[in-house]
Amino acid sequence: MRRASSSLLSAITESNLSSRNLLANLFSHLSPRRQSLLSPPHLNPTSNSYPLLPNPHPFSKFPPHRANQTLSLISTPLPNRHSELGASRLREALESATTSEELLAAFKNMESSLDESDERLGAACLMVGERLESPGFEEADKALDFALRALKIFEKRDGGWSLSIVKALRLMGSIACKLERFDDSLESLNAADEILERLQFGSCSDSEVWLVSIAVQLQLASTKTAMGRRREALLNLRKSLELKKSILEHSSLELGTAYKHLAEACTVVLDFKEALPLCWKALEIYEAQFGVDSAEVVQVRQLLGIIYTSLGKNEEALKQNELSRRVLESSGLDTELLEVEINVANIQIALGRVDEAMNTLKRAIQRSEKESETRAFVFVSMAKALCCQEKFGDSRRCLEIACGILDTKDSASPAKVAEAYADIAMLYETMNEFETALSLMKRTLAMLEKLPQEQHLEGSIMARMGWLLLVTKRVPQAVPYLESAIEKLKNCFGPKHFGLGFVYKHLGQAYLEMDQPQSAVKMLALAKDIIDFSFGPYHEDSIDTCQCLANAYGAMGSFSLAMEFQQQVADAWENHGPGARDELREAHRLLEQLKKKAQGSPSAVFPANTLPLPPQK
Repeated sequence: MRRASSSLLSAITESNLSSRNLLANLFSHLSPRRQSLLSPPHLNPTSNSYPLLPNPHPFSKFPPHRANQTLSLISTPLPNRHSELGASRLREALESATTSEELLAAFKNMESSLDESDERLGAACLMVGERLESPGFEEADKALDFALRALKIFEKRDGGWSLSIVKALRLMGSIACKLERFDDSLESLNAADEILERLQFGSCSDSEVWLVSIAVQLQLASTKTAMGRRREALLNLRKSLELKKSILEHSSLELGTAYKHLAEACTVVLDFKEALPLCWKALEIYEAQFGVDSAEVVQVRQLLGIIYTSLGKNEEALKQNELSRRVLESSGLDTELLEVEINVANIQIALGRVDEAMNTLKRAIQRSEKESETRAFVFVSMAKALCCQEKFGDSRRCLEIACGILDTKDSASPAKVAEAYADIAMLYETMNEFETALSLMKRTLAMLEKLPQEQHLEGSIMARMGWLLLVTKRVPQAVPYLESAIEKLKNCFGPKHFGLGFVYKHLGQAYLEMDQPQSAVKMLALAKDIIDFSFGPYHEDSIDTCQCLANAYGAMGSFSLAMEFQQQVADAWENHGPGARDELREAHRLLEQLKKKAQGSPSAVFPANTLPLPPQK
């Protein structure tokens, strides 16, 4: 029977280990027979290309385009019953302030002339709270005080069901998120969402309700993303997009930005099929708004390249990156150009064009500043190329240079540095230096503890560490990492994600090794449901999980169930034809041993040891 680790060295050596492909590579050991071991069902199963896990807005350092207009349309609400002149003066007095001291002084001058129940005071409190929360002020505690005061005024006036109350709750949710009081944020935002559902059948105009609804949905998405609950955040992003499509022109920039942000979010959770058409819609709008040679269009093309890489369409990805490179070269955006060249090199590595990749990286080295983070990232990609050529000594020297740079810097982009360390750990694992790999993964986890929005990466690294400890026979140490990985990945990707299935499987194997077959059966049954759903019952990983279940039931003495799953294993290998002759013979041998066990034969030997063995050095 082929074991899950039998092709570990070759699989990881030949797979693309760039940060663009990090999550899937963290699971790349999982399939017992294929080089591209953990492709979701929609990926090319023979491709060595894996998906990027970008930040929610990975291109934020490009020149900003026109600001999103949704929040400005609903912010600083004016009361319905005071005069237009009074409203204008109120707005001017508060908006002309350039410091928090000026803002609070303007509010104090106006406050003394208004009763505490006056709706104008509530509107002013809300306006001040929004400004104190905004860039340039960012005094969240004071902003929260004003939001709470506005809420009390509106509740007293409206009895709990008004658009003004929703706006106050949205602001409270936004501030609580910035203060990392995520549960409080969700409580406020969910209350706002519930009120909005009722108001849609009330007296407010549809357009006004929709505008506020969009802002609430976007803030719900932001809070859930900050908590690492990215799969749930997708639901809110989709809802906000549908609302925008109802009220915006199909060619509007804001709609294009909404398509782009949803495509980015889908890419993070590996929903590349959904991300692709969204990204193309964003590209069409951005080209019309900014021109085909704009930096804004480059942002979308880079995202499109990431999606194509993740779908195994490397030539398409290379085309998008080449188009981006031309624009950046002519625009003089050197930092962005270096990132694109690193991406191009990683794709060339995935295509097996290692010499071309090395030439690309040598150009990037010449352009990069000495001791810069970007230079470190170039050396990591160079190490990948050298690994593909099995030049492990040269690869190791590149990694040492990269670590030497990254170890001495306080990064402005800690998530990217954490990804780089995870990449480096994977490369050391490729070279069978497991202790170094584990040490670097622990360092990466320490970085990620301060970045709750990166739980998808944290969970993936924990899963990888758990597997490494499992195959090196440190089973009790592996269990807590695998258990933590399950919780984090479930929050990020939902309960049916293919990666989660493999972590359940490894945890089941660990429990079986620790002589806890009942716990093993529970985990393995969950694993089988997910892996069968993702890859089908005849995929090698599905068969191996079924074999693990047969072993677990055999260890419990439940021989009838063990024989049932062992028969499924034999039937599945038979479906593979002559190429799986050895596997089929072993499955039938184990089935016969089970039958003897069930009959009480003392000579029967079962279950087989399916714990993966580490590769030989």
